Amino acid sequence: MPSIRVLKTFLAVVRKGTFAAAGAEVGLTAPAVGLQIRSLEEELGQSLFDRAGRNVVLNTRGRATISHIEDLVQRYEALAAGDSDELAGAVVVGALVSALMGAFADALWALKRDHPRLEVRLLAGLSSDFASKVQAGEVDAAIVTQPPRALPGSMKWTSLYSEPMIFIVPKRPHFKLAQTPKEILATSPFLRFDRTLWTGYLVEQVLSRTRVSVEDSLELNSVEAIVALVRQGFGVSIVPKLDNVDWERDDKLRVVPIPGNRVQRHVGLLERRVHSRARFTDAIKQHFGDRSPIRL
Repeated sequence: MPSIRVLKTFLAVVRKGTFAAAGAEVGLTAPAVGLQIRSLEEELGQSLFDRAGRNVVLNTRGRATISHIEDLVQRYEALAAGDSDELAGAVVVGALVSALMGAFADALWALKRDHPRLEVRLLAGLSSDFASKVQAGEVDAAIVTQPPRALPGSMKWTSLYSEPMIFIVPKRPHFKLAQTPKEILATSPFLRFDRTLWTGYLVEQVLSRTRVSVEDSLELNSVEAIVALVRQGFGVSIVPKLDNVDWERDDKLRVVPIPGNRVQRHVGLLERRVHSRARFTDAIKQHFGDRSPIRL
């Protein structure tokens, strides 16, 4: 049977895409990585990669092997850790920037406080970008909004918390502000979240239910940037109500209720069904309470 080191080298090649980059991660030269991969393929009796120059690409058999190898590595690491309940080692997690201003930040702080040997590398980005990174094993898990489309069977998304979609209006606008929520929506410059992204899909839901046509002023892919522009009086917007923002005491904007609006942004943890950092992802889910994973 291949050694654990060889299996870890295989997973590094999957993440990095070249023998040289994988070698830099595991402390080997590119030729040494190549020899380990060739040895693994010979022991398994099948080719795992398609080779083109210096690049290597997983073939169908290689992709089918990932989850089994991850499971073996995870079981070995659990055995090596003994009975200790402490979380330790490095974990790579993708997260929405807005999630770091929400409830996830509190969960991460609590885990780091309780498990000082845990090393978390955070990558900020967009929900839609992280789906492929999680599937490819480039990140161990990601905190993302609920995917609007079905996920591959090898992945799962678990709801952690929800944020209502709210209508925000500047207290000192650079334009004339109407009286009712629907009139404000119809006549004010609208700062729209990118409609091609998952949160933008929720904004479309709110607008559809209000049956109001808005006057788009700007389209951005950042909740934080939109909130900042509303505070400066340049427009109105619909955004998720981030947990760690004191909306009620904000002296530059106000939240205006939209009658009948019940749309929420659900934020959750996206992971592969079998992966080597399940103890970490289980701890995140435990922080928010035991919930059943939602298969999409």
